[in-house]
Amino acid sequence: MNILVTGGAGFIGFHVAKALLERGDSVIIVDNLNDYYDPQLKKDRLAQISSQVTFYEIDISDYKKLEEVFAKHCFDKVCHLAAQAGVRYSLENPFAYERANMLGTLNILELMRKYDIKDLVYASSSSVYGGNTKVPFSVEDSVDQPISLYAATKRANELYTHVYHHLFGLNCFGLRFFTVYGPWGRPDMALFKFVKAIKENKPIDVYNHGKMQRDFTYIDDIVSGILLSLDKVQGYDIFNLGNSNTVELSRFIEIIEQNLGKIAEKNMLPMQAGDVSTTSADIAHTKEVLGWEPQVNIEEGIKRFIDWYLNNNGN
Repeated sequence: MNILVTGGAGFIGFHVAKALLERGDSVIIVDNLNDYYDPQLKKDRLAQISSQVTFYEIDISDYKKLEEVFAKHCFDKVCHLAAQAGVRYSLENPFAYERANMLGTLNILELMRKYDIKDLVYASSSSVYGGNTKVPFSVEDSVDQPISLYAATKRANELYTHVYHHLFGLNCFGLRFFTVYGPWGRPDMALFKFVKAIKENKPIDVYNHGKMQRDFTYIDDIVSGILLSLDKVQGYDIFNLGNSNTVELSRFIEIIEQNLGKIAEKNMLPMQAGDVSTTSADIAHTKEVLGWEPQVNIEEGIKRFIDWYLNNNGN
């Protein structure tokens, strides 16, 4: 298949592109290589697959440039992973989210309609559950009270895609990712930040005094869910992709310390604005429809990340 992967230089997008190539698909990547975090990491990811993909450095909010890509290639499916990420960053730079997550997604949908491409798999987020207190989070739960702009834009994507499914017959599967981690991960995420700081004998900031609960989900499991969705996308549906096994932040840090053989110096802090205390995925619907369930537990996943980090950042 000929598949467009937006955000293909990003953490999840890179791994998806690599997996698609390994199974024999043709991959076209669109990514703007923005500086939300060091663009060199994005370039390093791309370098792993650059000889096998067609890459365009384009911002998806630029309709004209994006249309040039759609006009040049005949896509079978679109895997839309490009987005402005980060809950906390959305408090400081709200318009970046409006451009990338709202306008960018609308551009993708409009071009799919125009060029008669029917199958879309796109990234949503567990953040759409907002301050819901019922756990685990089910796709049947209300998601009408987001508590960050990032979450609001992700929920809007789910609504946009429903409109295009209803009006134009697009097949759209939305995937609510739960705290994805693993090799080549984002340096603004907790695992990367903690390992780097501990290695450098620097203190780590521990929010909600280590009592945060997260459904950490390993990248290989996320990729398998995305590929299953690309193969099975039909109609309109939304799925949770989470490990379905919540881990407290203090335990998460403990596993890192055990792997590094060092105890972290911790700054215990209150919870940040826009954040939630717990995420937990109900994956019953995902298992039933996609036949997906996670394979990698937190101990194994953290070990794999640290092995990658040490190999790529020195011992």
